[in-house]
Amino acid sequence: MRGQLAGFFEFIREQGVVGLAVGFVLGGAISKVVASLVSDVINPLLGVLLGFAGNLHDASFTIGEATVLWGSLVIALIDFTIIALVVYYGLKLIGIEHLTKK
Repeated sequence: MRGQLAGFFEFIREQGVVGLAVGFVLGGAISKVVASLVSDVINPLLGVLLGFAGNLHDASFTIGEATVLWGSLVIALIDFTIIALVVYYGLKLIGIEHLTKK
């Protein structure tokens, strides 16, 4: 049993499972911050600029009997872009882009 436990801890240390877990936790926190930034700051400003009275979520157009809700798509794209930028510059900041496993 002791050998299996030692093997498990060796796996965690070598494979970077702890770093992966920390990354998931930080990713979740960053996601919440970005979602709040987009819904509370960017969404109202874009809504006003585009003429949707502060709520971009309701932005839509109609083709025949179909209603296309394009505002939700724009919000999701903004979320994705900000999170991708945070991850990209975060990795560049700590220098992981050049890290290779030997």
